[in-house]
Amino acid sequence: MLAFGKLAVFLFLALTVVFLSVSAYSRSVRRERLEEEWDADPKGDAPAREAFIEEGLRDYDRGLRRRLIWLVYIVPALLILALVYFTNYS
Repeated sequence: MLAFGKLAVFLFLALTVVFLSVSAYSRSVRRERLEEEWDADPKGDAPAREAFIEEGLRDYDRGLRRRLIWLVYIVPALLILALVYFTNYS
């Protein structure tokens, strides 16, 4: 049981690093797209540009892509639980 606890702790730490990395990368890609969209058709000065980008990032934070990143935690946990179940009970 102690080995399973160690596995769970290290898996959680590793998945946290992966989650934070994917989350930061995805947000930066979205920010770049918003900046490119503004640069293609500027609609005002620098404060308007920042407001446009911040509004786009707020929409991103409420969007589906941001929620799907949580699958980084869910899918490996389900796979390990299935593996343990089928190994021990089938």
